[in-house]
Amino acid sequence: MTPRVLIVVGFIAALGGVLYLTSERGPRSTEVPEAGTPLPTSVSRPSRPGKVVDVTFLYSTEKKDWVEAAARDFERTHPSIRLTLVGRGSLEAAQAILEGREQPTVWSPADSAVLRMLASDWATDATRRPLFAEAGEQAPRPLVITPLVFVVWADRAEVLRKASGGGAVSWKVLQKAVTSPRGWPAIGGKGEWGLVKLGHTDPTRSNSGLQALLLATLEYYGKRGGLTVEDLLDPGYQDWMKALERGVTRFEASTGTFMADMVRFGPSRYDIAVVYENLAIAQVSQAQGRWGELKVSYPALTLWSDHPAAVLQGDWVTPAQKEAALEWLRYLHSRPVQERALQFGFRPADPAVPLKTEGPDNPFTRLASHGVQVDVPPVAEVPEGPVVRDLLMLWSRVLTSGR
Repeated sequence: MTPRVLIVVGFIAALGGVLYLTSERGPRSTEVPEAGTPLPTSVSRPSRPGKVVDVTFLYSTEKKDWVEAAARDFERTHPSIRLTLVGRGSLEAAQAILEGREQPTVWSPADSAVLRMLASDWATDATRRPLFAEAGEQAPRPLVITPLVFVVWADRAEVLRKASGGGAVSWKVLQKAVTSPRGWPAIGGKGEWGLVKLGHTDPTRSNSGLQALLLATLEYYGKRGGLTVEDLLDPGYQDWMKALERGVTRFEASTGTFMADMVRFGPSRYDIAVVYENLAIAQVSQAQGRWGELKVSYPALTLWSDHPAAVLQGDWVTPAQKEAALEWLRYLHSRPVQERALQFGFRPADPAVPLKTEGPDNPFTRLASHGVQVDVPPVAEVPEGPVVRDLLMLWSRVLTSGR
């Protein structure tokens, strides 16, 4: 064999060895991280070959603890899905999606009123397809629910109950109380309590404040639903609502901060507060031994915070992300995760999960003496998006002017 032939044979043998080793090891990534780029601190590593799908979950902060607990367990059992959790106030999140500053895969605001408002605002651009599916698993569905309630110091709660005819606390009685220069004596309370201090959050920044406006407006008109834009333009209604809002001590941005301040500072800050039931459950027992007893009082007409979750139909969401997002939502709707919602003060959206159980940690059993109850009053209908938008504009332009 000539030297030239030996060289050719050797080259072919070497090439075959390289090809063999390459086929045994499988393909290698050619991507090289940029110098100085930090590695992600919380990455789901797939246990089998395949691409990791990223899902961004934009959610209202009221359910933060429940969501984070569920996400930790989900990523352990779904290693090919990487969740990014982004907590935002519902109204802030809606505006950010509208303006393109947030482009989540799934959005879950605190209630359907905000979701309807965003859908209406989004539809003003005829070039865009609807943001939410109308039916199917990708359409908005409740995750957990909680009603709006009053939290009142026990002695004040009894006065308000009597002034309201022995039943639920009335918004009309509250309006009379906060507008009277006589303060608490105007409705049968003690002079030493001073002026009536009502609290709710800023409705342009927090969903519970928006719900408070809606419920007060519905009671003014004696309606359970069917609120119209024309209702909001009535001068008599505007004068009544403006007087009520002048009696609000301050407009906090966060319902959680607001409720914590009521417990921290006692009746010197707030006599009565409008909050979500789940936050009342979380805080009401902490007031004992500080300022007296806090009572949960359900209004004659309430609103559900139904925490709808929907896969967005924006062009930034890929088919793979939609399927991964549906897997995440199926997990949140699963029986064990729904049962765990009780520990965080929420009512499960799954009607098959009982509210009262034998366990000592069940809040609907443990806090019954503080007024927490399973049965709720009639629930108002959620207005259409344009009505919600106009109510917020009215509040900003008219109802709080001159404060």
